[in-house]
Amino acid sequence: MSEWYFPENHPDNALDVEAKNGILLINLGSPDEPTPQAVRTYLAEFLSDRRVIEMSPIKWKPILYGTILPTRPKKSAALYQKIWSDEGSPLLVNTFNLAEAIQEYLKDVPIFVGMTYGQPSVEDAIQEMKSQGITRIIVLPLFPQYASSSAGGAFDAVWRALLKTRVLPEIVTISAFYKFTPYMQALAQHFREQWAKEPRSGKLVWSFHSIPVEQDQAGDVYRQQCYETARQLAQILNLKEDEYIVSFQSRFGNTEWLTPSTQDVLAELPENGETSVEVASLGFVCDCLETLEEIAISGKQIFEEHGGESFRYIPCLNDSPDLARALAQLIAQSLPPKPDDEEDFELPPYVKQENLDYWKKKAWSWLIKRMK
Repeated sequence: MSEWYFPENHPDNALDVEAKNGILLINLGSPDEPTPQAVRTYLAEFLSDRRVIEMSPIKWKPILYGTILPTRPKKSAALYQKIWSDEGSPLLVNTFNLAEAIQEYLKDVPIFVGMTYGQPSVEDAIQEMKSQGITRIIVLPLFPQYASSSAGGAFDAVWRALLKTRVLPEIVTISAFYKFTPYMQALAQHFREQWAKEPRSGKLVWSFHSIPVEQDQAGDVYRQQCYETARQLAQILNLKEDEYIVSFQSRFGNTEWLTPSTQDVLAELPENGETSVEVASLGFVCDCLETLEEIAISGKQIFEEHGGESFRYIPCLNDSPDLARALAQLIAQSLPPKPDDEEDFELPPYVKQENLDYWKKKAWSWLIKRMK
């Protein structure tokens, strides 16, 4: 054949197509409903991820299917029922609301939502992006700090989905944003607004989702980023080191996890004379089971059972305008400049014409020496 042959259904516009950007926000996920069966389906997927449980599957699968899945779903479903709203899972509702809020700032770039585990899946989101002609995807896991078991798992879900894609889109990843100044300013403003409604009293407990010590010792950067988040926030709010405590929540199983445990801290504070406490989960941007039940309900119960008198939970930023604006600014850094913003291209100083002339002379000099 003298010409290229394209089948009738061939995307003939793929030879010369302008990149179309899309944004993929990823959160951890949630069961479809607060029932034991739905929770079991969710946990089976979540706890089968090698990013979450790094134990050999040969050892782990019998434990998962023989001990955990027959018992834990019923208990977890009861906890989900405490925080489930008429709209559905708080995590899903808050994530989609945040996506809509960010979309207000980035009107020309469509935003899609996917969950690492459960529905809507990352694979479904990427398929929808593909159907809309997206050729460049900016991936933002909604975890301020990077952990292999959170953001790492989210990126894995993207790579797995792309294994089924013939024509790969360009992928831009944002692995963490705890150091992004607009985000930290939004977080600080959130505290100021909370304290404007009700003045601060008592010790501050800044809780982060824990990870196994083994993962930390293997090189995970998560713990350092958590402490740096707390340090930056304290600096912005002019807090002294003795005014707040960094702790870690959501331990699972008998493995050694990062300490101090948030539950232990809440039990010990009243015993040390601290009868007022304010708790915020700085490892989350959207309220979910781990914040609304584990902290706001169970955490309060632990604190009061040990003599605490005043417990206050400070909610996550969720879809606040300040967070939406900050994340829009973060994403915008990964977007190509608009045509109106483009400047004439200029060579850097080290490759300007006079430099090129100099190196041409050096090259000729070297060549002449080699020929002698």
